[in-house]
Order: sequence, then structure tokens, then C-alpha cells
Amino acid sequence: MDSEKHIMIRSLIPPVLFITLLWLIKLGEIITHTDLHFLGIYPLEIKGLVGIVTAPMIHGDIKHLSANSVPLFILGACMFYFYKEIAIRTTLIIYFISGLCVWVGGRESWHIGASGVVYGLAGFLFFSGIFRRDNRLLAITMLVSFLYGGLVWGVFPDFFPEENISYESHFWGLVTGSILAFYYRKDGPQRKKYTWEIEEEIESIENEQNEKETITIQYVPPDKADKD
Repeated sequence: MDSEKHIMIRSLIPPVLFITLLWLIKLGEIITHTDLHFLGIYPLEIKGLVGIVTAPMIHGDIKHLSANSVPLFILGACMFYFYKEIAIRTTLIIYFISGLCVWVGGRESWHIGASGVVYGLAGFLFFSGIFRRDNRLLAITMLVSFLYGGLVWGVFPDFFPEENISYESHFWGLVTGSILAFYYRKDGPQRKKYTWEIEEEIESIENEQNEKETITIQYVPPDKADKD
């Protein structure tokens, strides 16, 4: 029980630290009356390349940051609890690849905010449970679907047409997370195998070995036999 509690607490540390950093940056902007939007992603412009690294840490206002903080905490905690073996690399790939895709294919505007990371984590957690066919992880799939199923509409600007929303970040985050869920489907936690499944695998391996060990006897006519 203590070990499980320790794992749970440890899984909260990365999202808490990241969210704390986001709030410190926003508070710094407010206190110093600074606007850091220029650290966002500006597609196909050299000035916007730095945003691939910095854009997720910059938010337009408190409302924008608050909207991203809650899902970042919940999805991030789930990620580091259930997929701790691959959580760091998966999150970093989502972070950078989604940003790079926005830089390549986004609208000519400054793109800021961590929503791409949010959509990436949601996509990974949703599809990973399906690809692994694990009942425990499917429960996370259903939780993500219940809590954040409405996020999917955030990739379609025709449904919620707002100029200040980076639909590209949403879309590429979701795509990146979904692809990674498939790519890493054999890494991290796996579906528990039942005794009868293990017995079937053992039987299959034994049958293959028996087939290889089967001696094939070929009849050779006397007149064609090798002579000493």
C-alpha cells in the first residue's frame, strides 16, 4: 500500500511542476506588464521557430491558463501513473512534434498555449487503452472520453469559430498522441494474460518445435543410391 501511495504521489510531481511553471510565467507577465506572445509559434517564419519550445508555456490570459491547467493536471497524472515507463519520452515527443507541425502548417498568426499538449495526452490515453486491450487502461479511455470527449470538437473550427483559438495545435496534438499510442502499444503496461492463454502459447511453441524435430525419411531407389 505504501509503495502504491508513493507511486501515486510521484506521478503528480511532473504535472504539478509544469503547471506551477506556467503560472509563474503568467504572474511574471502580469507583474512586469509584459506580453510574451512573441515567444509563440509563428508558422514558416524564423522568428516563430523558438515557439516550438516556448509556446506551450505562454498563455493569453488567466482564463486561458486556467482552462489548460486542470486537464494538464488530470491527464498528466494519469500518464505518469499508468505509463510511467514511457511517460517522459511520450510527453516530450507530443510537446515538440505538435509544435513543429503547427509551425509548418499553421495559420499566419501567433500560436500560444499548452492546449496542443493537452490534446496530445488525451489522444494518447484514449487510444492506448484500446490498442492494448487492457481492462484497466480501457477504464482510463472511458474516463478521458467522459471528461474530455468534447475536446474533439476543438479541432473543427466550423463548429466553434473563434479567431483566437489555435485549432492547428489541437489537431496536431491529437494526431501526435494517437500515433504514439499505436507506436508504443507494446511498451509500458500490457494486458494481463490468463492461464489458459499462456497454456495455449506454450502448446503452440511446443507444436512448432515438434514439427522442426520431425525426421523426414526419403526413399532413394537402389540404382541411384550412393556407392562407396
